[in-house]
Amino acid sequence: MYYLVYAIFYILSLLPWFIIYLISDGCYFLVYYVFKYRRQVVADNLLIAFPNKTEAERTQIGKAFYKNFTDNFIELIKLVSISDKAIKKRFVTNIEVVNNLISQHERVQLITGHFFNWEVANLAVSQTCKYPFVVAYKPVSNKIFNRLVFKIRSRFGTKLVSATNFSNEFQPYAKSNYALILVADQNAANTSKAYWVDFFGEKVPFVKGPERGAKMNDLPLIYIYFYKVKRGYYKGCFELITTTPNEYKDGELTKVLIKKIEDSIKQEPSNYLWSHRRWKHVFNAEQHAHLGVD
Repeated sequence: MYYLVYAIFYILSLLPWFIIYLISDGCYFLVYYVFKYRRQVVADNLLIAFPNKTEAERTQIGKAFYKNFTDNFIELIKLVSISDKAIKKRFVTNIEVVNNLISQHERVQLITGHFFNWEVANLAVSQTCKYPFVVAYKPVSNKIFNRLVFKIRSRFGTKLVSATNFSNEFQPYAKSNYALILVADQNAANTSKAYWVDFFGEKVPFVKGPERGAKMNDLPLIYIYFYKVKRGYYKGCFELITTTPNEYKDGELTKVLIKKIEDSIKQEPSNYLWSHRRWKHVFNAEQHAHLGVD
């Protein structure tokens, strides 16, 4: 069954880009107008993030988000067969910020948020990064599609490590050179083991893993933001945060990274994944006093 699904996707990947985007437009119509997928969640998130914008402005951002959302997944079809030359043309970045560290540092850690299109960014960075590129990912529940997505994401050498079994699967790479990319805007499932940090004016519990990993291994920490220049074309911006993470107090690096993500969202509000409940945990002052940072 997997080979049949792969064959179908491969044939679809040969379609011209304008046909791919016609498919995406159709999916947008269904997702937004027919199924109304998480529209209330998106509206609630945008109200918290942009209370000073009018309802019409937030609706416009929401619609643009859904268009980016469907493009993100429909573009995955083209990635089945896209050439390395085409990827380089469609995703431009200042990867030298990462590559310039390789003479002095064996390993680096990259941090990002849920920006579009993370699938294109993965292939582009794995292609041009001088470090072996390691990505923590969340497996797809359907085994056939998980295998397909795994194959697509690893086409240009990306080493994929399941986020649900990270400590075990990361072991083969732990002692070698690598550039590990993690997403810093993940809500902590266990709020008692989180950093409570301001995110658009509200305290949110963020996972400690990215900061702790950088400190434990003394890794240079680099922030990457990527966004759509025009349909099918993206730009990635790498920024070195620090080469000495242990000089920061606990929680301070997370604050810096979340502020970077917030500022990036403000630049391109529709470029962020708004369909997740970003403020689902209610802030508790007593928790913050013991577990968070001021």
